[in-house]
Amino acid sequence: MTTGLIAKMRVEHGAPIRYTFELNDAIIMNELIGKTIRMEWSGRIVCCGCGKTTKTSFGQGFCYNCFTTSAHASPCIISPELCRAHLGEGRDIEWETTNHNQPHIVYLAASDAVKVGVTRAEQRFTRWIDQGASSAIILAETPNRFTAGTIEVALKSYMSDKTNWQRMLRNEINHDIDLVEEKGIVEDMLPFDLRDYISGDDTIYQFDYPVLQFPQKVKSVGFDKMPVVTGKLVGIKGQYLIFEDQTVINLRKHTSYEINFVVE
Repeated sequence: MTTGLIAKMRVEHGAPIRYTFELNDAIIMNELIGKTIRMEWSGRIVCCGCGKTTKTSFGQGFCYNCFTTSAHASPCIISPELCRAHLGEGRDIEWETTNHNQPHIVYLAASDAVKVGVTRAEQRFTRWIDQGASSAIILAETPNRFTAGTIEVALKSYMSDKTNWQRMLRNEINHDIDLVEEKGIVEDMLPFDLRDYISGDDTIYQFDYPVLQFPQKVKSVGFDKMPVVTGKLVGIKGQYLIFEDQTVINLRKHTSYEINFVVE
């Protein structure tokens, strides 16, 4: 048994993708597929910002105070077009400069449909995998988060910036999607000043998730209503664990929850 606070699983791009769940010990989750695991919530949530115990988790692991003041929970995390780092502004100027006033990419990711998204250039594989993309292509390369967010907003009327998590977990993939073709189509939709950022890299990146069995009907479970989650692990996709009984749990949603983890 190992104990610790939940953080999103660390991922390594490969065939298949390798997942590591870091509690007090590092757990190689790929090695547990096909085995029964048990996770028991202690009832504690410890803010990932200040380290204080909180009754409710806000914005994936924060107490309310940190959620409203921490740079790690800034509104531009969700809405990149609101970023002010390129102007030398933000909740924490040093953190914003290091993380947001840096090269970003706008990408197209495919699953059942095409979605548009933004991430820091060096974090692209992590971002794509966390969202459960089946494939992805770089649309644009920008000098900062704000510019990437502006491009994303310009395309939201044509495609979603959200992942349908249930379809993603059922592995409903539209194999007719041609990401290179989609890239050409959306390029023509951008204002001329934003087309200068279009990437010349047309590489299509593919993702192979460690899954033995995809659920046909997805039932999401969580620690707030079910303090003990247990079952035979049959797969991992995005930041979800998939169990044989077709239940799934989003570990990232439970960031900062303290659990005991047992392989039975």
